[in-house]
Amino acid sequence: MIRGTTRVCGVWGWPVKHSASPAMHNAAFAELGLDIAYVPFSVAPEQLQAAVAGVRALDLLGINVTVPHKERVPEFLDKLTDRAARLGAVNTLFWEGDALCGDSTDGPGFLAALNQAEFTITPGMQAVVLGAGGSARAVVDALVQSGIRVIVANRTIARAQELADRFGASEAIALTEDALRPALKAAALLVNTTSIGMYPHESECPPVPTDALHPKLFVSDLIYNPAQTRLLALAQAQGCHTQNGIEMLVQQGALAFTRWTGAAAPTEIMRQTVKQLRGKTDTIQKAL
Repeated sequence: MIRGTTRVCGVWGWPVKHSASPAMHNAAFAELGLDIAYVPFSVAPEQLQAAVAGVRALDLLGINVTVPHKERVPEFLDKLTDRAARLGAVNTLFWEGDALCGDSTDGPGFLAALNQAEFTITPGMQAVVLGAGGSARAVVDALVQSGIRVIVANRTIARAQELADRFGASEAIALTEDALRPALKAAALLVNTTSIGMYPHESECPPVPTDALHPKLFVSDLIYNPAQTRLLALAQAQGCHTQNGIEMLVQQGALAFTRWTGAAAPTEIMRQTVKQLRGKTDTIQKAL
């Protein structure tokens, strides 16, 4: 029930009607009996600065930011976390006293998802990340900060090299079977940050050589609709442990939830809410 005391959080995007975040966060607030409501806001790119002013004027509790605003919103904030400054991107707005601050929970959300799957990061292990977009940026940064040797594979090698140079990845290679084969054979982790295989293109798959997939390789696909992409199915057939994007969505949302409330997020409720949404509504298809 909305009251005069209800605080408001939300998510900004363009478009944003597909977001699973309102259902996920409102279920979490209800579970803890918090007087907070979470709503989607369609914010056109040219209205972003005005939207930030609106957070201040209306004293909103917090905001999640998704495409296409993550990289532009930092210029309108008072303060950034070190992680957000390093990434040059923000997905969570929160208050620190009178200062409106920005953080990025994507990278730590990804690491928390790996931990939930009982994948143990060992400094010096090798990971291969497919893609060089915003999702890849957060994942590569998180892995490099954890001491992992990261190889970035992308169709345009120049973009992969740019990302590798910026965040300290070890190598940039082409997103082809020939280039991936030796990298995967020595890897402990493969992460797909591209949209290849996402609904409604479930028949598609990144050009990953099946013969390079092995039981010691953990395969993470940030896509969660379908729950099992062709990449995950191929990996499972080769004995790999796998994870789709649901857990990352939950974990990055849980970190934002705690930023706003100071309370531990009820992740199981959030997880079940997202699973119920998947396939029933036009929800977001990838964790970032």
